This record gives sequence, structure tokens and C-alpha cells, in this order.
Amino acid sequence: MGAVDTGKIHATTRNTGLGMLALLLALSACTPSTPQTGGTSPPAATSTATAPATSTAAPSATAAPSATATVPADTDETAPPQSGDKVISSRIAHDWAWPGPGQPFRITHEYPVPISPPPAEPLPTLYAIGAGMHPADTPPYDQLSFRFQGGFPGYDIEFVPELLADASGLPVPMPGTAAILKVVFRDAQAHTAAGTASTITSAPAPTIGYPVLTSYAPAGDFEGVLSYGIGVGQPRETVPETRVRVYEVEKIEQGQHLYVVAVQLDATSWK
Repeated sequence: MGAVDTGKIHATTRNTGLGMLALLLALSACTPSTPQTGGTSPPAATSTATAPATSTAAPSATAAPSATATVPADTDETAPPQSGDKVISSRIAHDWAWPGPGQPFRITHEYPVPISPPPAEPLPTLYAIGAGMHPADTPPYDQLSFRFQGGFPGYDIEFVPELLADASGLPVPMPGTAAILKVVFRDAQAHTAAGTASTITSAPAPTIGYPVLTSYAPAGDFEGVLSYGIGVGQPRETVPETRVRVYEVEKIEQGQHLYVVAVQLDATSWK
């Protein structure tokens, strides 16, 4: 494993709080998949972000970050709510648009490294993955959420012809999908600093089986780059340009201070 760069890390950090009541009501709106449970980790320190929020996409993408949306944010918890669970803040990092090839969403955040003092990991670490359906929302959507400890990583989101592993460049099989959405987290990891264990404590099975969110697969965890592929829709002759939205939620969940990146896929064309 390469050494972590001790320079500044770039990512987006504007938090806009949604109403607590709306968020609590939204907890019941999602049909979550059953996670595979694992161990626990101690609470992580809050990210010391210093940069204003930014979200960029190619010129053809018309969406922009929004602070006024009232849609539910993160409602695919990996376990039943506990006393003390709460949402600290949430915001739309990128509104509905199509991140086609060459048109990625790029979200950035800035904080010093290490982000937390030892024994915490020096970079945001992936703590859990959750999945859920929102068929009653407008538009309906499926969601895959990545729960980090320590802070929000930066990330790029883009549809790709095939999923390639970061280190080897070899194809990662994702059979039975119509399209592949690649999420690349920058300055993040899913392993301990010693490289001896995963930091992921729970995740759904790789085959999700929702109408638009069909599956997901890891594509790399190396030198501060953490990548996943998301399978979108079943194969068909004409594949729609599925819109994507990204929500960021800072919350206390199951006693952990988490920073959630929720990738939402418009299910309208796949109903």
C-alpha cells in the first residue's frame, strides 16, 4: 500500500440542514435490502472542512447543487434506528442529471491529512453500504449509500462502457446489467492502515435485484482511491440515459458518526 499524501485533500463541504421532522418521516419511505452484519468501530471525529461546497459536471449536465429539495435523503439504514440516532445535516451534492461518458459528476472536499488522530484511520474509511427502493417518490428511484467515518471523501461518478479494476486495469465482471455507473472515491479507503482488514461492517449482497439498481461490485482500494461499479437496469435493446442524483448526509447512526454519500438512480424508465 502506498504512503498517504499529507497535503490538502479536495472535496465539497457545504452542509444545508433539512427539517428534522421530514427526515424522520422519510425513514419509513424506503424498502431496504437485508445487510450482512459485521463488527463495530469507535465513533470518528468530525471532518475539519475548510473549502466552500462545489459540484461540477460537464457542460451538457444542467443540474446543480440544491439546498431547497424536500425529498428524503438517506433512508436505507443498515440496521433499525436506535435511541440517539439523528441527522446532523444533509444536502444535495448534485441534482438529477446524466453523468454520461466524459461527463462525470465531480464532488470535492478539503481537509488536512490525517483527518483524525490515531488510532483512527488517516483518511475517510468506508464503514457500511446500504441499499433501498423509493417507488413512491417523484421521480421513483433506487439508492445505494456509502457510509464513511471521519468525513466526506471526494468522488467522481460516471457511466462507463465497462468496469475496470483500478490497479490492474482488468475488467470486473458485472453480468446482467444494461449499464454500469462507476463511483470513484478520492482520498478514501475501505481497509485499516495496516492493510490487514476491511473497515466495512455491513453491506447488501452484490446482487441487489431492484428495477434500476441491479448489482454493485468493488473495483479497487489502493493508495487512497476506492472504486465501485453500480449495475443499472436489466439488459434491453434501447438503454435509457438514467439520471443520477447524489445526496450527502451527516448523521449519528447506531452510535457511529457517519458521513453518507447516497447515489440515487431515477427508476422512471425502468418501471
